[in-house]
Amino acid sequence: MKRWIWQQSEYPNFAYDLKRLESLIQKVSLEQGYLIALAQTIDKDNILQRRFESLMNEAISTSAIEGEILNRDSVKASIQKKLGFKEIHYKKIDETTDYLIEILIDANTNYDKELTMERLFGWHNALFPKGYSGLRKVNTASFRGEETMEVVGIERGREVVFYEAPPRADLEHEMQRFLDWFNAAEPSLIKACTAHLWFVIIHPFDDGNGRIARAITDLVLSKIENSKISRLYSMSSVINTDRKGYYSALEHTTGYINKENNPLDITNWCEWFLSTLHNALIDTKKKLDYIVQKTKFWDRHKNDELNAREIKVLNFILDMGAENFQGNLSKKKYMSIADTASTNASRDIAQLLELGCIRQKEGSSGRNTAYEIILD
Repeated sequence: MKRWIWQQSEYPNFAYDLKRLESLIQKVSLEQGYLIALAQTIDKDNILQRRFESLMNEAISTSAIEGEILNRDSVKASIQKKLGFKEIHYKKIDETTDYLIEILIDANTNYDKELTMERLFGWHNALFPKGYSGLRKVNTASFRGEETMEVVGIERGREVVFYEAPPRADLEHEMQRFLDWFNAAEPSLIKACTAHLWFVIIHPFDDGNGRIARAITDLVLSKIENSKISRLYSMSSVINTDRKGYYSALEHTTGYINKENNPLDITNWCEWFLSTLHNALIDTKKKLDYIVQKTKFWDRHKNDELNAREIKVLNFILDMGAENFQGNLSKKKYMSIADTASTNASRDIAQLLELGCIRQKEGSSGRNTAYEIILD
């Protein structure tokens, strides 16, 4: 029985229902355009900070999807070095983490370069510089071995093969066909969907296939966006929050869950992929909106003589986003954030009210008095 997608006679002639995808494609394209425009209104320091945060989230999340937990301080130090920060904790830099950051930056800056096996082997070698994945030795910078590549898991108490990849003997042909298509196809959202899926279908390496597939996705998106915003958002962060949906979409597409109609139809996968990308863009738009709000707020209050406690509390709320600050600001919360005494909190709140930085929440009084930051 031809169970897996690559066993179909018409593979890799993938099919998809463009009518079902049109609305999502438009939504994603709209958010991409909005982010490009919004990014141009934000100063370089804030953009650099956002790139830093996004790279950190991407590195940590793309590894977490595969069950690998990175040291946050090591990731931070590596990114600081790559982005040219002055204060860098070199002792915290880990070789493997450092190379992963290089892969992510390469995918998002050198998007005009051809994708070749040499480049992919370089990425793979960078993922496993010591030749091991945990305690397991892997073939680095080369195709996987002769043994059958299976994705195995437990379902209802029994071991199940969720996917079986093409045999080792077919990999050179499979990868050449993939690379010829990739380098010839015009950049598009459908190409991003297809490239990610197709690489995962081939599964050319012992380990690291998912991380490299997500880097390839970044390569396509960077080309579409001319790398103006790609490193401002992290698609892997959203994938990591919906790993169950990620693997379910793959199972429905690659053959574990048999499709009644065309087994080469990838519409369901494309819908999941585009929805996830849309969520990543929306999340980043909110964060950039917070930066714009914060900039405007401090422009209005740049001449106000605020103390360090007041600035700390206001920035805490602005960085989080006023709508995400649960329960509004109270005296008790002010004391906690500023780490200060009751008398100082009362004095500070009175001054912030007088300067028009905050206002009392309508309907609140007495011990339940609450305040909100004034953004308009």
